[in-house]
Amino acid sequence: MTVLLLKPDDLRNLVSMKDAINAVEQGYKESTEFPVINGPRRRVHSPEGVRVSNFPGGVHQLGVMGAQVRAELVVQEGNTQRYGHRELPVHVLHDSSNGRLLAILFGEIVEKTMDPSSLMAFRTAATSGIGFRHLVRRDASIVGLFGSGGQAANQLLALITERPTINLVKVFSRNPENRRVFAETYSIKFGVEIEPVDSPEPLLEDVDVIICATNTNVELFDGNRLMPGQHVTGIIGSNKQLVQGGFLKRPRREIDDATALKADVIVTNLKESMLSEEQGDLFGPIERGLIRIDDVFELGDFATARHPGRTTDQQITYHKNNNGTGSSEMAMAMTAYRRALEEGRGTEIDLD
Repeated sequence: MTVLLLKPDDLRNLVSMKDAINAVEQGYKESTEFPVINGPRRRVHSPEGVRVSNFPGGVHQLGVMGAQVRAELVVQEGNTQRYGHRELPVHVLHDSSNGRLLAILFGEIVEKTMDPSSLMAFRTAATSGIGFRHLVRRDASIVGLFGSGGQAANQLLALITERPTINLVKVFSRNPENRRVFAETYSIKFGVEIEPVDSPEPLLEDVDVIICATNTNVELFDGNRLMPGQHVTGIIGSNKQLVQGGFLKRPRREIDDATALKADVIVTNLKESMLSEEQGDLFGPIERGLIRIDDVFELGDFATARHPGRTTDQQITYHKNNNGTGSSEMAMAMTAYRRALEEGRGTEIDLD
């Protein structure tokens, strides 16, 4: 019996954003049709702030079952969260028909045209891509982007992949130099105009899509300012153990209650995680009776056509990309594994 070992260098330049979005959508489709194949994210914390996350699940159509595990040292600094250390993720892949161990992937799967950046940025962006596919207006052209790091770059690539009509991006982050460099770098790389702005206000004015890709712990904008036809994506999910362990006084937020109240369509990746981890952006307004759990749909509802997605150009739509799942992680990992086999990458280990 042989197992393929893939190291960080083996996982670069393998998978495109379009392929990743398609694979992750298949994961959400299958986990909606056959829920027991998917597990929600589980997290545990040490007293020093080390957090281990585990994602068990599979995508049988892709022939995979397994899990991803990763660890990071979480540090809270005022209104932001940073990582004192982030260890590379490990994916363990099994054949979903017979359980045979196929591969172990050590490291981050990086989009084939991008440089390594924020951990999990690629899978997070591919997940947002499903929301962009089903919720962003077909004629969308202008973006307001909060954040200028690796997450922001991958989110923007996912949007442009699904909506090549995008031609202008207004970007704001706290560091002027970071947003200037971001604009210079990715305007060339993505072939769109990127304008760094000095305050967050322009990011909601005359834009079609608003993307939040920062490390904030507090709300980024006033949802009452949203206009008909706009789409909002946020990527902070967090977990209640940060509060229970005394690392935070209240759940992390990124998007306010007004956004949920104003949205005509609300979707999250997995409601089970949002409820069990008491994630502030949606759990908060649900707990306070501002919206109902039945007002929130899941990405799998789009993938299975149970929900039509955007139905008019006037709707305000909101995707809370709350966290990864086992099925989405396995979809990404299996796609990378197959590409690696085709290209002869990795090291085969004989276990007999």
